[in-house]
Order: sequence, then structure tokens, then C-alpha cells
Amino acid sequence: MLTEARFVALCRARARLAEPSAPSVAALADEAGLSTGRFIKQFAALHGATPYRYRVRARLARARALLARGDDVTEVCFALGYSSLGSFSDAFTRHVGRRPSAFRRARHTLVSVPGSLSAPGCFCLLGTAQAAISEKQRRDTGARLAP
Repeated sequence: MLTEARFVALCRARARLAEPSAPSVAALADEAGLSTGRFIKQFAALHGATPYRYRVRARLARARALLARGDDVTEVCFALGYSSLGSFSDAFTRHVGRRPSAFRRARHTLVSVPGSLSAPGCFCLLGTAQAAISEKQRRDTGARLAP
């Protein structure tokens, strides 16, 4: 049975696993007051992935965001706690489907508007084009309606 305290401990462990300098699974299990095996089983039951898989997914999600922003592949690799560029590239390619450098080159530029979420640049261009078309239609319609 999952107690409230155990639930909080497992959620705290999940948050710590997403950090670049996350402690080992054994250390997290110790903090939660569980054996490593029990911790892994309960973590997987609650979060749908083992701590290792969750850590890899969190790191690679952060890597995709940093690479899409245009950060250097080597800097991203070491910022996320990988010990070598080769291990990072292999993991990234296995999970994302393309090499980090290719992902970075093919990224969609993100445009950030103050007070709103970031959006791919193509959406912003689409909105600008739509506004220009609407303005032109308004002017053309107004010109036809005027005597």
C-alpha cells in the first residue's frame, strides 16, 4: 500500500532525477527509506517508468530544448551530466531518431513573445501573413462598398 509519505518521497525522487546532477538511484532509495529494489518497483508502478528510464527521458527532453535553442552539442552533453560526447550522441540518436547535430541543424526556431508561450517561428509568420491578408481583404471590401 502506498502511503502519503511514500507518495511524496517518490514524487520528490522523480523531481530530483530530472536534475542534471541527480543522485544515484541507491541514494534516492535511501532518502525514501526503501531498499533499492523496492524503490525501483514502487517508482515504476507510480510513474510508469523505472528511475533509469525516467532520468534518460528527462535528460533527452532537456537536450532537445537546448539544441532547438541553438546551444552547442558538446556544451549540452556536459551540461546534462553525460561523461562523453559519444554516450550522449548514442542515447540521443536511439531515443530521438537522429544525431544531435542533425537535430540542431533541422530545429525550428522558437519565437518568444513576452507574456505568452514560445511558439515555432513558422506559426508566428503564419499569423503575420494571415493578419496582412485580412487587412488587404478589409481594404478591398471597404473600397468596393464606398460609392
